Amino acid sequence: MITDISQLDPNGTYTYADYLKWQFDESVELIKGKIYRMSPAPKRAHQLAVSHLLVDISLHFSNDSCQIYTAPFDVRLPVRNERKPDQLHTVVQPDICVICDLSKLDDNGCLGAPDWVIEIISPRTARNDFNDKFNLYQESGVREYWIVQPKEKAVNVYVLEDGEYALVDVYESGEIPSCLFPDLLVSHDRIFR
Repeated sequence: MITDISQLDPNGTYTYADYLKWQFDESVELIKGKIYRMSPAPKRAHQLAVSHLLVDISLHFSNDSCQIYTAPFDVRLPVRNERKPDQLHTVVQPDICVICDLSKLDDNGCLGAPDWVIEIISPRTARNDFNDKFNLYQESGVREYWIVQPKEKAVNVYVLEDGEYALVDVYESGEIPSCLFPDLLVSHDRIFR
């Protein structure tokens, strides 16, 4: 039984089956079998951004079949048709995700790409969110990806076009529209209030 992260080989490759057996308190994600430690408790600006985004998004989907989840919530991203825990090498916990295909949901979270993922970066996670997760979400087919930058008070909005992310805009003020749900507008000022 693994009760401390120090018992794991940091250079090892792990599966979702391994992840399910770990009994330590530290939060981690697996990206292509590699362990990524998550930041300690997020800063207040991070928490405010999540809560303000969640209010706007939840109101929009209140009468819709799409469902919204916040971290910690396991999103397992299979390669090809890998579905069994010992075949899966990627499990992440996006800050916010919207899933419209409810067949992807099970008791353990989401198996497959959410429609929309929002990550709120911190200095410690910026590289991961802009590089590793960016590439991962793109490869997995996440149709819309927002990167919220509390320090810069900016929101980068990407949409999947022909298998690659295109930058729609970097919003630094005004209303921010979702590409997938164009009647959903999020107030920049409310995110960073």
